[in-house]
Amino acid sequence: MKNYLTSVGIVTGLLIVFVTLIQLNIAHFLIWLIFLACPFLIIWMVWAVLAAPVQIEESFEEQWYQDRPDLKRME
Repeated sequence: MKNYLTSVGIVTGLLIVFVTLIQLNIAHFLIWLIFLACPFLIIWMVWAVLAAPVQIEESFEEQWYQDRPDLKRME
């Protein structure tokens, strides 16, 4: 698996666990630990996504509205 997909999955899963723990009002130490670690984890995730070697083959001009073919870019 690619590094950026792993980081996105880990951070997303941890944030879901964080919100669940808050709603259930249990494990206050774990809630605080995740709360303090989340900024660093989000920075790691953003870094991994921005540094990922992904090739973009379409340009913005070519793929204006992919979900609405009836909308054309005005020239």
